[in-house]
Amino acid sequence: MSDAATTNAAAPAPAAGTKRWIKGPAWDLVWILNPLWLVPLLLLLSMDHEDARNSPVDSLFFLLAVPLWFGHRISSAWLAYATPGYRPLLARQRMRFVVAPLAIVAACFAVLLAPESLLPMPLLERVFCLVVLDYLLVSHHFAAQHFGLLSLYRARAGRASAPFVRRLDRCFALVVGGGIVVVAQALSGSIAFQERWIDPWLGEVGSEWLARMLHDGGIALVVLLSGLVLCVELLAPRPSLPRMAYVLALAAMVLMALVARDPFLFLVLWSVQHWSAAMGLTSLAAGGGDTPSGTRWQRLLAAVNRRGWAVLLVLGVISALLLPLLEVEAVSDDYVYADRLFGEAAWWLRSSPFVPALLALGFASGFIHYLLDRAAFRFSSPEVRQAARGLLQPPSDGGSASHA
Repeated sequence: MSDAATTNAAAPAPAAGTKRWIKGPAWDLVWILNPLWLVPLLLLLSMDHEDARNSPVDSLFFLLAVPLWFGHRISSAWLAYATPGYRPLLARQRMRFVVAPLAIVAACFAVLLAPESLLPMPLLERVFCLVVLDYLLVSHHFAAQHFGLLSLYRARAGRASAPFVRRLDRCFALVVGGGIVVVAQALSGSIAFQERWIDPWLGEVGSEWLARMLHDGGIALVVLLSGLVLCVELLAPRPSLPRMAYVLALAAMVLMALVARDPFLFLVLWSVQHWSAAMGLTSLAAGGGDTPSGTRWQRLLAAVNRRGWAVLLVLGVISALLLPLLEVEAVSDDYVYADRLFGEAAWWLRSSPFVPALLALGFASGFIHYLLDRAAFRFSSPEVRQAARGLLQPPSDGGSASHA
């Protein structure tokens, strides 16, 4: 979800008695607030295992990654190109939804496929540059989603126009959900190509002291900012239990990054929460359009979009099919999951002459996802709010939406 996800007019203030959840307590705990139960579950599953990848955590991550990983990456594209509600946006904002994505595809393929006579740089160096760019963008992307979800819960509580709380939400999301996470990953050595662009900044002199200071300072800052946001929420005229739960969930994930003995545990938490939130929000936003009377294909898509479970199913199937193609860019050979589903075909793709093209496809899909997420959830725009009314409309007292 974009950092422009909500503004003063993002969503109508809920009527008295209306629940403040995005859809309902159970739905929110599954799709948005899952760190509250994932943290103890992962700790339990990794108990008595030195390496979490050799524990049941790896199997759980595999089961969740197959339907969620690349399903979430195409979720905003699904909204933009496959839902009736967003079709007017596609016609009116062609630069944002059509021209810019095509330009990203062209740029990624040009950078990775251009001969060295035109671009005098080895392929590995080109990949390195794109990896650094992708890491910077994805770090902001994750933090922006946290701000968007906090803002959505704030709007559900009828305080979308509270400027101080909005600024506090942004600070909390960017510092805790962005900056401290980057620090934690650097301290654990889990950033791609870290030895080339992160470690030189730390230096050898005093690096141990600096690492300890960053670690302890990061923990203190997470606790301080989380406590501040919770206190402000408790003192509000209408405190929101879901907002406080989200603050605790985000704090728990980041503390896991700082204190867990195995960085893989944080990777599972951080990834699954982000993927599931994107998929869940998409399943709600997709149902906001009117039933079209167009082609048979448009009517079929409309039937899918009216049912949240059908949207999730389609995105999950597409995610599994994309796994061997997009995993080439996303992970190293040590951590692939496509082999478990596609066997030697997945291995052949990773060692085939198509690797540069698959890398370009992977980077392009990621960059387009960051762009379209911001465009599809840019609720400062009245047109976007109209398109995504299936998400923005507060749930009924029964806690369920009619379209999902």
